[in-house]
Amino acid sequence: MSDKAPPQGAQAALRALRLLKLFTPEKPELKLAEVSAMTGLNKTTTHRLLQALHSESMLDRNPNGGAYRLGPALMALGVQALSSNDLRLRARPLLNQMARETGETATLEVPIDDTMLILDEVTGSHFVGASGNVGTRWPIHATSTGKVLIAFDEQGAARLADNFEALTAKTITERSRLENQLGEIRRRGFAETVDELEDGFSGVAAVIRGGLGQVLGALSICGPTQRLSADRRARLGVTLCNAAERLQPSQWEH
Repeated sequence: MSDKAPPQGAQAALRALRLLKLFTPEKPELKLAEVSAMTGLNKTTTHRLLQALHSESMLDRNPNGGAYRLGPALMALGVQALSSNDLRLRARPLLNQMARETGETATLEVPIDDTMLILDEVTGSHFVGASGNVGTRWPIHATSTGKVLIAFDEQGAARLADNFEALTAKTITERSRLENQLGEIRRRGFAETVDELEDGFSGVAAVIRGGLGQVLGALSICGPTQRLSADRRARLGVTLCNAAERLQPSQWEH
């Protein structure tokens, strides 16, 4: 057995976890044949995994057609994870303050694969076009939080493909163009996007670090492009950098 092989008995658990990750907002329900094709597992093994997850309420089954979907046990685990997440608990007062003072939406986001997950969000007094809910995942290449993570996380670039999906006419779709922005992001300390995720929607973000300097996630302020001029984005960038610094562990004890 190679060093990279999972311990004996862990393979089924890894398969089950990877199977659960197949369910997305775009594909909330999957049938046995679809799961089998997507995982490369035969239908017998796939059925056994699906049944095991269903028996633990990790999956539900649609009585009309038999397709599977994420179940209530996962919802309960998600609620528990949110309620006990230390970074989220400590960031919430800062999100409230930034949303109140700017009138825009403030978010706390963390990376998952090639996306940024909204771990927490406080909506400001102004309307936001592309505002998602807690749990929404945005493409990492088209968000200010994703760009700042790529710039400051040593493993950030590994999350990128060579080419990316174009979400608007301004979305950067080539890896080389995105990499060309990283030096400026590092110099300024924050990243920004303008009309890249959604037309008329802009965002600014700063990275959050842990006690050893590791990147944990990012804070962002986002809103309609017409309200987020270049000058205002620069000011918001400074605000976000200061807020992110307050979240570092060395600051938590004071």
